Amino acid sequence: MNLDVDDVDQAVSTGLLPGWDRVDEHVAAAYERSRENHDGVVADYIPALAAVDPALFGVSVIEVDGGTHVAGDADVAFSVQSISKAFVYALVCEELGHDAVRERVGVNNTGLAFNSVVAIELNDGHPMNPMVNAGALATTAMVPGSPDEQWDAIHAGLSRFAGRTLVLDEEVYASEVRTNQRNRAIARLLESYGRIQTDPARVVDTYTRQCSLLVTARDLAVMGATLADGGVNPVTGERVVSPAVCRDTLAVLAANGLYERSGEWLFEIGLPGKSGVAGGIVTIAPGKAGIGTFAPRLDAAGNSVRGQRATAYLSRVLGLNVFASAAHVHLGGGAR
Repeated sequence: MNLDVDDVDQAVSTGLLPGWDRVDEHVAAAYERSRENHDGVVADYIPALAAVDPALFGVSVIEVDGGTHVAGDADVAFSVQSISKAFVYALVCEELGHDAVRERVGVNNTGLAFNSVVAIELNDGHPMNPMVNAGALATTAMVPGSPDEQWDAIHAGLSRFAGRTLVLDEEVYASEVRTNQRNRAIARLLESYGRIQTDPARVVDTYTRQCSLLVTARDLAVMGATLADGGVNPVTGERVVSPAVCRDTLAVLAANGLYERSGEWLFEIGLPGKSGVAGGIVTIAPGKAGIGTFAPRLDAAGNSVRGQRATAYLSRVLGLNVFASAAHVHLGGGAR
């Protein structure tokens, strides 16, 4: 769909968070309100994830000015998993542009599971969006260069989002290599449709590596705050991607970030976000902050239960929901 607005400057809508102390109090409250919830189960189809302590729980909010708020296990490391999809997508958009990535990968929700093969066949080989596995593999394949150069670019780019050099979890990587047959099948199917034009086995390997990078809830909040602040990392001050790329990435996250539960997430929380099966969720309040949570117990769609509860609370008490508004005060009391 061509709306013919590429030459129109886009105004931005930003607001202010409450004072630092109030945000700190609310982050602590989000942690306390959610910590006793024991719903969900730890992902067990990747052996290295099945061994994680299900009691772990951390919450972090990083403001666009660098203000930091943490509670619980916010500095415990875990693999980024599918959350990496959002940031690799941003890096590819920065490199190749809005139109090229939209045409190859798409932006629409499949309504099906994140690793669905049926979704590819139903859409004539189109991966549909970069937040499901098919779209993520197509996105990773678009990173310029050889496989080694692609990995170096992804590793460096995600580290710039986090504001520190991220480390590969070799145990998780090895575990996923032994169990990623479905991703290998998806990549081969995409190759047959011309959506992947390089060696699909190498693409899957690079994708598996990016999912195995270690982050913390604090890291996720920094990464989210970078997207919230028009692409500038609030901790390092470095520009990672452009404001236009942030806009595109957040739009895709709003539509697809929580898989087939994305509509429910947007309805209840009203913010773009992305989950991963290790238990992380990153959420972005444009112009305000990034939220990072970590809690390994997942719902049936692969989304952290405690993370969703804590984020929903923060969205309400901090006034983050992008769809929430108050009535405008009209002088004279009359309707216009």
